[in-house]
Amino acid sequence: MQNNTNQEDTIMKFSSKIEKCNLSPIRKFYPYQVECAKRGIKIYHLNIGQPDIATPPAYFDAVRDFKLPVLEYAPSPGIPDMIKAVQGYYDRLGIHYENNDIFVTTGGSEALTIALNCILDDGDEIIIPEPFYPNYNTFVKATGATIRPLTTHAEEGYKFAIRERIEPLINEHTRAILFTNPGNPTGTVLSPEELRLMADIAKEHGLFLIGDEVYREFVYGGEPLETIGQFDDIAENAIIIDSVSKRFSACGARIGCMITRNRQLQQHAMKFCQARLSVATLDQVASAALYNVGSSYFNDVRDEYRRRRDTIYRKLCEIPGVVCKEPKGAFYVMAKLPVDDTDKFQTWLLTEFSDNNETVMYAPGNGFYATPGHGMNEVRLAYVLKCEDIERAMDLLALGIKKYNELNK
Repeated sequence: MQNNTNQEDTIMKFSSKIEKCNLSPIRKFYPYQVECAKRGIKIYHLNIGQPDIATPPAYFDAVRDFKLPVLEYAPSPGIPDMIKAVQGYYDRLGIHYENNDIFVTTGGSEALTIALNCILDDGDEIIIPEPFYPNYNTFVKATGATIRPLTTHAEEGYKFAIRERIEPLINEHTRAILFTNPGNPTGTVLSPEELRLMADIAKEHGLFLIGDEVYREFVYGGEPLETIGQFDDIAENAIIIDSVSKRFSACGARIGCMITRNRQLQQHAMKFCQARLSVATLDQVASAALYNVGSSYFNDVRDEYRRRRDTIYRKLCEIPGVVCKEPKGAFYVMAKLPVDDTDKFQTWLLTEFSDNNETVMYAPGNGFYATPGHGMNEVRLAYVLKCEDIERAMDLLALGIKKYNELNK
């Protein structure tokens, strides 16, 4: 019997949760980028946090030295060497975690996905300072929960640890507060007093406190390396998200971890870990070796990023109409530009603008906000290029702003 159903007319049902999610606002300009490159135009990429710092050789040495005849499944929570490496790292910070407190994950993204799926349900809310890392939108919406944005402002340096602004957002649906420290996309770094305040609010209201701390080493004012794990009185509330991606310039390794002392959360997290069987064995072996690099590695990398931070901030301050504060950590700066719409401006930079066959890319600010209409004239810039390239990229940005505004008077 012939089936006359036209496949193109068949409408399949998809999850309402995934339909609420969006594609990455950071990667959506990729088609324009490809066409721009085809025209022979060089693009300075300040749009994505892919460091150009060399990955420590210890990673590749460990891969070459791997001699087991069979590449087996790893234990679901992580191989012992990887867990031991993470333990040693935190021991050096003066914080001890037991083996059961650490779950090795496929990058910090999976760590967040597991944590959020364990604590959020349909109709729940999670407070996140905005602007925030755009993928938080997908991670939260996939659980059926909603982001309750805590709006911050460029003029105030995107500060968010303010009790009078946080507590009015807490209601019977609130389950957690999530923040990045040091901040992506803002470069904001919490002071010890501000970090303590966030811990106090979580404790007083019975909320989980999720610290996305993957940029911990990248602070530029001589501050101590802070973590919510240092507060013993919120052991039941605290969830740490960590990763080798940024710390060791090993984004492609896809190794992170979720850390918690909450025994119930550990039991629930193990369900997800066992369901996905394991994290890649060889990547864990190699990533464990990264934790043996000396402190000189971090000092050198931090000094290099500080020079880049100083360069990009100086150049931004030279552009008329730009509003920004000096970033204190990570390797991003968020700024307001004197243009009507940074989405439109980025498209124009890739399709109609070039200077000596060169142009520049950034991440438009609206994708970092949950509040509709916010961030329309803001951008996130990642200072992940050499200082001379940052100088040229910012000159291109300044020239682009001038020409764009002349055309749109």
